[in-house]
Amino acid sequence: MAERAKSNGASTAPAVAAHGAARLPAVEIDSYNIELKDDDEFVGDRAGKKAFYAIVDKWRKPLRKLGSDPFGDTPTSEISKKKLDAALTGDDPDAAGLVQGVIEDFAQALASVTRRFLRAKGWKDTERIAVGGGLREHQIGELAIGRAGVLLKVDGIKVDLQPIHHHPDEAGLIGAAQLAPPWIFHGHEGILAIDIGGTNIRAGVVKLNLGKDPSLSKTAVWQKELWRHADDKPKREEAIDELVAMLQKLINSARKEDLGLAPFIGIGCPGKIEADGSIDRGAQNLPGNWASTRFNLPERLMEAIPRIDEHETSILMHNDAVVQGLSEVPFMRDVERWGVLTMGTGLGNARFTNRVPAQKKR
Repeated sequence: MAERAKSNGASTAPAVAAHGAARLPAVEIDSYNIELKDDDEFVGDRAGKKAFYAIVDKWRKPLRKLGSDPFGDTPTSEISKKKLDAALTGDDPDAAGLVQGVIEDFAQALASVTRRFLRAKGWKDTERIAVGGGLREHQIGELAIGRAGVLLKVDGIKVDLQPIHHHPDEAGLIGAAQLAPPWIFHGHEGILAIDIGGTNIRAGVVKLNLGKDPSLSKTAVWQKELWRHADDKPKREEAIDELVAMLQKLINSARKEDLGLAPFIGIGCPGKIEADGSIDRGAQNLPGNWASTRFNLPERLMEAIPRIDEHETSILMHNDAVVQGLSEVPFMRDVERWGVLTMGTGLGNARFTNRVPAQKKR
C-alpha cells in the first residue's frame, strides 16, 4: 500500500479525537466498511438500491410478455420509490401485487445479507440493527425491513431490525454531533455537518439543543443544502469548490439568524478513513480520485474555512455509515452491541459497542 500523504497544513482535528477513530465519546466502533464477498460478488450489493431495482425488473419481465405490466412502457430506472409506494396502496391490484412481490424478495435478500454480517468478525452478539439509506424513507423500504426482521427471528436469530429513527437525508448530518465530546459544543447552538455520498453531497447546520438534553438526543437539522453531483459529473476540485460554497452559505445563514456555530465541522464520507484524514479505499463512487495520497479533504476544508466566528476550525471525518449510525446513539441506550446498515449505492455498515452500561427497558 502506498504511504499516505503527510499533513502539510494546520491540524484538522481537536486533541480529543482523530479522523476515523475507533473510540468515540459514546461508543467503540468494532467494525465498519467491511466488504464481504461470495466469489467475486460483494455480499452487500444484494441489499442495495441497484439490487432493489433489479428485483423490480425481474417481476415486470414476465408481465411485459403478457402485455399486463401495470407500469406500462416506463423504464424501471424511471419508476420512483414514491410511485412504488403509491402502487402498494392504490386501486390496481396487479400493481400492488407486483410491489408486494418485490418487497418480499428484497426482504429475503436483506435477511440473507444480515445473516452474513452477523457471522462476521466484529459483529458477534449484535442485539439491534438500525437500517438507513434512501429506501428506508419509503413505505416499501420500511416494510422490507420489517419483513426481514421477522424472517431472522423465525430463523432463530435474536436480533432486532428497525428503520433508522431520523429521515435518512438528515441522519448522516445529525450523527456528526456524536464525533466529538459534548463539552466542546457548550456555549454554542449548532455545528456544521457534511454527508458525502455516491450520488449527493449534503451539508447542513445541526442544531444541538443542549438545553433540552445534554446527551444530544434532541439534535435536529436546522438548515441544509443538497447537491446531486452525479448529475453534474464534476472534477474533484470542482466538487470541493461547490462544497465550500455550500458551507459558506450555511455559515452566513446562521450569522443572519444569530445562531451561534461551534468552530467544528463533522464529515461523513465513504471509505476507510485514516487518522490523518486521508481515505484508504471505498471512495470509488465520488467525483475524481479522493483516495489519492495527494488529497486530504479535511485539510482542504481547513484551508477554505480556517475560522468560524473568530475561533480556529476543528474538523473530524469518519465513514458515512458510521456517522449515520451515530445518529442512533440516544436510541440504543438499552442494548450493549448494535449496528447500522445503510441501503444506498452500496450497503454501508458499522457495528458499535456502547461505552456505558446498557440501561435495559423494564
